[in-house]
Amino acid sequence: MNTKKIAITFLLCMHFAAGDCFAGSLYAKRSGSRPLLSDDKAFQIGDILTIIIKEEIDIETESSRDLKNAAKREISFTDQKLFEHSPFKYLPHIPGITDDFGVESSKSHNSISDYEEKRSIEDRITVVVEDVHPNGNLVVIGTRSRNVARDLITVQVSGIVRPRDITFANTVQSHQIANFKLVTLNKGLSEDYNRPGWLARILDGLWPF
Repeated sequence: MNTKKIAITFLLCMHFAAGDCFAGSLYAKRSGSRPLLSDDKAFQIGDILTIIIKEEIDIETESSRDLKNAAKREISFTDQKLFEHSPFKYLPHIPGITDDFGVESSKSHNSISDYEEKRSIEDRITVVVEDVHPNGNLVVIGTRSRNVARDLITVQVSGIVRPRDITFANTVQSHQIANFKLVTLNKGLSEDYNRPGWLARILDGLWPF
């Protein structure tokens, strides 16, 4: 009998102890870590994502201009009295030259210009979410510098990203970014070879064509 009372008392204590452990909430407390099945997309300020840069620049312009201008002026002194009172009476009389004067002038301008440029840029850069718009769009900014063969190459990008364009790998294509800006700076040994010399810069400034 005593054994049965002790067993019942033990079960009641275990029941109330278990009730105190789960009291105060119907659900388990949420942990600070991400769930196992959640993705790692950037949605908040400070999150990072990777931009896949693939830009092709193809510019071709052609212009042609053809301008012509002609003018003709003639003066004829048929009245001898009018000629005598004009300044031309002081000119020496040359045989074969009449009292008719004429001036003709003409000018023309013809120019053709053609410009073509093709470039291809492929790269990857990780950026940071600096701001979040009320509609959820992300403002991202990123900078990366690399030192290659004594050349410091710096790439700066910025733009606005829609969260739905971000893949499960936390990447986004550059052509999907609004107001996308890409700036490439190159400082080092090759900069001196790519920049024209001082004499070439002076001639380019003085050359009218």
